[in-house]
Formats: sequence, C-alpha cells, structure tokens
Amino acid sequence: MDNIPLTTNCPGPRPTLDRRDFLERGGLGLGSIALASLLARDGLANSPGQSTPGNPLAARSADTNPPATSVIFLFMAGGPSQVETFDPKPDLTRLHGQPVPASLGQVQTQQANEKSLLLGVKRRFRPNGESGLVMSDLFPHLSTCADDLSVVRSMHAESIVHSAALYQMNSGRTLMGHPTIGAWLTYGLGSESDNLPSYVVMLDPDGTLVGGPPCWGAGYFPPIYQGTLFRPEQPAILNLRPAAGRSIARQQRNLDLLRQLNQINRRPADPILETRAATYELAFRMQKHAPEAVDISRETAETQKLYGVDRAQTSEFGRRCLLARRLVERGVRFVQLYSGGGPGNMTWDGHGDIEENHLRMAGQVDQPITGLLKDLKRRGLLDSTLVIWGGEFGRTPMSQGKTGRDHSPFGFSIWMAGAGIKGGRMVGATDEIGLRAVEKPYHVRDLHATILDRVGLDQDALTYLHNGREERLTDIGGRVISELL
Repeated sequence: MDNIPLTTNCPGPRPTLDRRDFLERGGLGLGSIALASLLARDGLANSPGQSTPGNPLAARSADTNPPATSVIFLFMAGGPSQVETFDPKPDLTRLHGQPVPASLGQVQTQQANEKSLLLGVKRRFRPNGESGLVMSDLFPHLSTCADDLSVVRSMHAESIVHSAALYQMNSGRTLMGHPTIGAWLTYGLGSESDNLPSYVVMLDPDGTLVGGPPCWGAGYFPPIYQGTLFRPEQPAILNLRPAAGRSIARQQRNLDLLRQLNQINRRPADPILETRAATYELAFRMQKHAPEAVDISRETAETQKLYGVDRAQTSEFGRRCLLARRLVERGVRFVQLYSGGGPGNMTWDGHGDIEENHLRMAGQVDQPITGLLKDLKRRGLLDSTLVIWGGEFGRTPMSQGKTGRDHSPFGFSIWMAGAGIKGGRMVGATDEIGLRAVEKPYHVRDLHATILDRVGLDQDALTYLHNGREERLTDIGGRVISELL
C-alpha cells in the first residue's frame, strides 16, 4: 500500500488515499496521542527528534466566562411523577375517578389514554423558604433548600418508552449512538484532572439502566470521551492497589514498553486499542490518587451524617452523593448519579402503586441530595457546580390500574441549582391536571442548551463532523432557559 503512487498517467479521476492508508500514515491516533502527551509531560516521551502532539483531554478555555466548572446530574431513572413532586394540581384530586376533560384532547401512552380515569394526588404541597417555592411532602429535607432551587414545570420530550427517553435526556436524540452530555462537555472543555476521569457515572446497585451503556457512551466520538463507571458498592473502583509483586516502578516500565511498541508498529488507528492505551495511563495515575478521592471515611462524622450515611435507608445514595462532592472538588467535570436501577418498581417507574413507589424512592434520596446541596454551599462549591434533578419523563394524571401512573413525556418537572441559577423560582406550567406543558414549554434541547451555557460553551460552536454533518448536542438548536438565570 505504501508503494502506490499518488499520481498516475492513466485517464480518470486522481486516486486518493483510502481511510486505512490515511490512518496508517497518520501515526498513533487520538488515544496514543493522549498517552504520548501525558508521558511527555512527565519527561517519559523523550525520543530524540520526536514532536509532542497535543493531548485531546487537556483542559481548554470555555467560549465565555462560565459560572460552572462541574455538573452533577441527579438522575431519577424510571420517571418521577410531576404531580406528586413539584407540580401541585388540586383540580386533579377534585376530578379523581373521572375521565380526562374533553377540552384537553386525545392522549395515548403505553397503558393509558383519554378514556382512562384520573387519579387524585395524596401528597400535600406547601410553600417553602422565603421564596415560597412549592414542593410536596415527599421531600421534607429538600424543602429546607427551597431558596437554592429553581423548578421548571414545563419540560417535554418525545418518547413514551424508557430506553428512547433515556437516550434523549442523555444525548438529545431518541436513538442510541450519539454522544452523551458528559462526553460533549469533555470534548468541549477537556479534563481538569490528570488523575481522575473527567466523566463519571454511578449506577444504582439494584441494576443497570434499561438503555444500558449508550446512556453514558461517547457515540461517534472517539471512545476516550465516554463515561467511566464507578461501582455503586464499596470499593467504588476495583484493583486500585497494585497486585502483589507489581511495584509502581514496574508498572511505569510496562507503560514505557507499550509506548515504544506502539511507535514501532505504527498500527492503523484502532479507537478501541488507542483508548485502552490512554486508559492504562489514567489507571496508573489513579492508583496513586484515586484511593484518597473515593475514601469517604476521611470525612467527618458530622459530614457523613449530613448525607445520611449513618441511616440504612439513605446510606447507599448518601455515599454516592458524598463521593460526587469529593470528585467535583478534585476536578471531575461531569458526575451522574442514578436513583433506580433494574426493572420496573426498582426505579421511579410507579405503574402499580405510585404512592408506595415514590415514598420509597424519595425516602432514599431526599436527605442525601439535601446534604449534597448544603455541603457544596458551605464549601463555596455551589457557585461553580451546576446540580440538576430529573428523570427521562414524567407520569400521566390518569391512572394505570387503580393506583399507578403510566409514562408521560408531554409535561414534567426538573429542577436546577448552583452555577448562577436564581433559586426559589418556578418556571412554566402544565395544564389543570398536569398532562401537557402549556406555559413556557421547554424541550430537552433547551435543558441541554442551558447546561452548555452554564459551563461556558456555545451550543452553535460546539460541533463535531460526523457523516458529513456538523452534529451538535442540541441538534436543531435549543433555547437557554433564561428565567432561571
């Protein structure tokens, strides 16, 4: 292939390099570039006459001066009900047992339609804080942070199916294979930490998500940008300690040999192999630095109690929230925590009994989330950390069976805090029974545009050429939810 001339006297179009030949001549590829850059910075890649390429994970300046350097996404998998949490609907309770008012038109979900009877709400709502932000009694601890939260009651999306809705909330598209939010932030801003992943995901110990790895994947990005899973149980990361007989010096020699072999072989670019090489280097650094970062026993008893680590009901999610604070404190760019894992009722997917489901799920997260917000605030980190709470969709005001609710993407609630978000605000509204967003409706694309705005990235400038199209997280574009700012 290397001996094929690039010009010819034969008639016809001028031949060009094919993809494989181009990649072969292109050298080590992105993954090895990252590895070479890291080694060079430590004086390890010092071959005479060899240039040092840039590191694709190096921290980069934002487009604007951003209020946020990190994002924590508290993802309530399964779909929390807006009418049981942040969107009170007294008319829904008054109309309990009746069909959907004809004035609201037809509606069809997986298990419900306009002929399904309305299900009243048993939760009590009241204003909280100086702002009077209204939320339900599912969150007695969180109500003490009302003046730090801003609730958007008019979110909407497309899919009534978990997997597609999860993909849309995470990547902006209902189909798998697109980069997720954390991947876009890492691609746009690089990593603040050389010793920890830029994008960390912590699943619920009850099981993985219906949508699986595409929910935290890199899509058509190089795989170096995908999320890194931390285990929900302790230890969060396996094999952080070197195996018996393998010293740090020996592992460094192994990495040196790997680099030399890659340079000698000059293999065609293999994204999986290249990412693995870069991951080896990061794993080597993590063995030195990550044990301290994930060791929450270093926190005071008062701090652990704040997160509910001392209580059986809240201990697991509390540990993950506390770990999230430790990670953003050490430069991790994007942390995503999932509440709910596995099938059906193990998540916020209250098909059978919305009361039982939401009382149990909210009881697991209320105190830990409150502890996270208060801890970030007292450490001066809330100003630079954007905290988001929400699920992939909401739930129907109509009943499924007698006491459950089906999926509803037509109007649901999320809240945001920190990073210049004005607390104590309620933005948008659904109709009188909480079915559809009717006042200031905001799409998932608008949520993503707001996230990018908070970290200083221009949604129109943050693009990636794929299959001849300049792709964006917000696809056809989103509106920043300016009422929050």
